[in-house]
Amino acid sequence: MNVTLIGTGLLGRAVAERLHQTGRSVTVYNRTRSRAEPLKERGLRVAGSCKEAVESSDTTFLLLADAPAIRSVLFGKDAPDLVGRIVIQMGTIAPEESRSLRETIVRAGGEYCEAPVLGSVTEARSGALLLLFGGTDEQFTRLRDLFHSLATSPAYIGPVGKAAALKLALNQLIAAEIAAFSLSLGLVRQEDVDVSLFMKILRESALYAPTYDKKLPRLLERDYTNPNFSTRHMLKDVRLILDEAEMHRLSTGGLAGLVPLLSRSIDQGLGDNDYSALYDVIHPPRRATESQ
Repeated sequence: MNVTLIGTGLLGRAVAERLHQTGRSVTVYNRTRSRAEPLKERGLRVAGSCKEAVESSDTTFLLLADAPAIRSVLFGKDAPDLVGRIVIQMGTIAPEESRSLRETIVRAGGEYCEAPVLGSVTEARSGALLLLFGGTDEQFTRLRDLFHSLATSPAYIGPVGKAAALKLALNQLIAAEIAAFSLSLGLVRQEDVDVSLFMKILRESALYAPTYDKKLPRLLERDYTNPNFSTRHMLKDVRLILDEAEMHRLSTGGLAGLVPLLSRSIDQGLGDNDYSALYDVIHPPRRATESQ
């Protein structure tokens, strides 16, 4: 089976490699070609344009940063022919943006569905992502085997827009958890409380989330290199969540404070680092008296 993947960022590269590993012929395209070139050495085909990539197969995965990037690639200069082709949108975008993309693609003669995922590079490479599907029952049934290459148990959420909304709700928890954990860890270290004791009690409580142990080494070492998800993309998602929540008249005071904190992380040159770099803003190194 031939498939196309547009957008070879951190997750896009891992998804492309996984699809290739499961026996599919994969063509990739990235606007900055140098970011796609390493995949050529792994046996994937690197296309010179989006048009060439999309028209090489009937199935295209999109792993782009946002809806404007998607529209620029799919509907800009030298746009691909979408007639008879299905576009599977895997990035984090707003529900209305997803529904709008569906309308545009259907008018162009194609099909559209959404399949945002939870998980990072490690889960993508092992086929253990949590995949949320938005589209029709028929599409989900038809694409199930393809999705099983990436996820153990793909979940049907509902029509287009529903999976996008659920992904935003889940990403809100990701942002909130790292901010809350960073503040608690900062307080513990400033007061010279033993971090191992703090973690032992936390693990035994109802407050515990596995992400705390996953991110703890990064925070203790202040090493945010080799990111699973960047600070820049986290800020983009937080802004999307705020817009969506405010549209539904939900109170966003608890989340809004993350915007200036994430912005400061980016201003400090940490935009492309792991989003756990937020810790450096919440507990700055210059005033840390850190004890493990």
